[in-house]
Amino acid sequence: MDVNEISEGIFEVRKGGKKILATKNANPGSNVYGENLLEEEGEEYRAWDARRSKLAAMVIKKMKVPIKSDSRVLYLGAASGTTVSHVSDMLPNGIVYAVEFSPRTMRELIQLCDTRSNIVPILADASRPKLYAHIVEQVDVIFQDVAQPNQAQIAAVNAEQFLKDDGHLLLSIKARSIDTVANPSKVFKEEVNKLEKDFDTQFKVIKKHDLAPFHEDHLGLVAKKKLKEN
Repeated sequence: MDVNEISEGIFEVRKGGKKILATKNANPGSNVYGENLLEEEGEEYRAWDARRSKLAAMVIKKMKVPIKSDSRVLYLGAASGTTVSHVSDMLPNGIVYAVEFSPRTMRELIQLCDTRSNIVPILADASRPKLYAHIVEQVDVIFQDVAQPNQAQIAAVNAEQFLKDDGHLLLSIKARSIDTVANPSKVFKEEVNKLEKDFDTQFKVIKKHDLAPFHEDHLGLVAKKKLKEN
């Protein structure tokens, strides 16, 4: 088995001629959602399935993930913590604020936090960031994966509240959550246009990519917060 770090905290494990995306396990000996554990030279890695994670799909699509080992990350749409756990692996000296609206999935997320001290679970509506402004500090990165129609607006209001001036937005745009009948390409174009022009906080889009075949009708996007003009 051969291990290659392709981005800070993200690895490509080659085993039996197969390439496997992985993160170094912050809780050795335990998996989170049934993923395979891989060991090489005393280190344990967790296989990261792109079909279960928009962020993993973005990595496979060669989109640079600007998360460092000491980053502060705001994760919007944390669900039960499948991808959050991999972000946790990437942050040995950082922290991830995990916002989730559903009490049922929040219970599972809290169980994950019992073994991972760098995850802060927040039960809240991501469209109302002022409700958790007393918990979340200024962050380096926002990752958003929410199934609401106002996805661009949610990203903008959270960036206004929490994202550092040189911070990055990683966004998974779900076309069918915005418009069930419109052409996804049209929806993506409109949402990107909103991010670039429509809000008080605006973004410069660095890279975007369709996330098929891992996630149909989804666009992955990496953007940087624009500095306000005086």
